[in-house]
Order: sequence, then C-alpha cells, then structure tokens
Amino acid sequence: MTYCTKCGAALDEKARFCAGCGAPAGAGPAGAGLQPQALEYTIEGDNLQLIRVRLKPGQELFAEAGKMLYKQPQVEWETRMTGDTLGEKIWGALKRKAMGESLFLTYFRSSTPGEVGFAGSYPGRIQAFDLRAGQSVIVQRDSFLVAQAGVQLNLALVKRLGAGFFGGEGFILEKLTGPGTVFIHAGGDFVEFTLKAGESLQVDTGSIVAFDESVNYDIQFVGSIRTAIFGGEGLFLATLTGPGRVIVQSMTLQKMRRELAPYRSGGDERSPLGAIGNIFGSDD
Repeated sequence: MTYCTKCGAALDEKARFCAGCGAPAGAGPAGAGLQPQALEYTIEGDNLQLIRVRLKPGQELFAEAGKMLYKQPQVEWETRMTGDTLGEKIWGALKRKAMGESLFLTYFRSSTPGEVGFAGSYPGRIQAFDLRAGQSVIVQRDSFLVAQAGVQLNLALVKRLGAGFFGGEGFILEKLTGPGTVFIHAGGDFVEFTLKAGESLQVDTGSIVAFDESVNYDIQFVGSIRTAIFGGEGLFLATLTGPGRVIVQSMTLQKMRRELAPYRSGGDERSPLGAIGNIFGSDD
C-alpha cells in the first residue's frame, strides 16, 4: 500500500491523483509534515564508499546528476528540473548552480522492490541524516548526493558578513530540510563533535562538512600575523558555537588537487604569499 506524501491518505496503485487532497500521486517534495516510509540502505566501503538503497514500492529518491553507479531494471529513472512552473524550474536550476550542483536532478522510483547504488566523485566518506519534518542540517557546498523525495534542498546564506567574505564556503552553504533520509559526500575521514550550549570549536574554513541549524557559524582572525603567514593555516578560522552537532573532514577536494598538482615544490601547505592570498580565496 502506498500513501499520499501530502495528506497521508492511502492511494490506489493505479491512481494518478490522491482522492483526499487531489495532489499528484508520488508528488510532495514539501512533505507536509509527514514522515515518509523508512528507507532501507547500507553504506559500504572505507574511503571509497557507496550507498546501496533497496527501494520499496512507491518510494522515490532524487540524486545529483552523475552519482548513480548501478540500478536494477525495475527501478525507473527520469532526469528533470524541479518546480511546477517554468519560473520555479529556472529559479531552482540557478540555486543548484550557485550551490555547485548540476542543473538537473535524477529521480528514481520503483513499483516493485528494486536496488540502486550511488557514490561520490572522489575519495571520501558518505554521511546519512534521518531528518524529521521541518528539521534541517547545513552542509558544505557541492556535498549533496541523494535524498528521499520529501527532503528540500535549498541555499543557506550565512548570517554574518565576515563569514560570507572569508569563509571557505563563501556566502553559499546548502540547507537540507526533512522529512526523509538524505546523504552527503565529502573528502577523507570524518570526525564528529557534539557541542554544548556556548561551547565553541575552531576549524579550518574549508574542512567543515555539516552542522546542525542550531549551531552558530562565524569567521575569526587567527592569533597573530606571524601565525597566519608562516603557520600554513591561512588568516581565518571558522568558529562554530553550540548547541548542536558538527562534522569535520580530514581532506578537502582543494587540498587533494594541490597535492596531486604537477611540479609541486613541496613544503608547507600554504606559502606566506598563499596565506595572504587566502583573504581573497579559500580551500573550497
């Protein structure tokens, strides 16, 4: 038995619209406060992880284009732009472009049980969030992988001007809001902190993977000019203040590119001039 994701009424298998509220069958990205059916999945691997999702009849996922590894034949897929009107489709595409995502999303649905697999584009780990209706998590730009249809993917603009100019993510972060399960991907290994109210953590600006919406995010100047220039850590650090959960990654994509670049001379992660240049740039 499938259910309307807008009002929760039972749906006939062949129904195109809900008899209770008139919403299209299978639609409902807003979720309307109803928790969707639990997603059955496993995350396999170590630093080259993949997700194996076993879809039940009527369940739907949407994913970043190009992240699918495989699917069983009964799993149907369709690439489309989100939104009901042309204006909503264009605005949604522009927001995804600003977040570093593709213009289109790929949707997966199966009328019978079926499996589909997803993975990131570079070595790293996958993190799952089981979000309640209205619950949000803030994640780094370009980290979204796949989610249940009830999850909303939006821009998250940081609250402070300093964080916008000097943060590793600039003004642009991603906000994922439930209900539903969502998966993100980032580099290296992850370390997780649970901050109490008023407790702070200082992090390299490009190394933040995700944090709860309750966590305050700001950028602060490091201890001294000498430390900033010769310490190899840049001029600014992100300060995250609880309460809430924070996830940090051990390897950013920018660091990986720098280490693999030809003719690299070695030495500190950043030269003195590179540290000064960090004012105008970032790790990510």
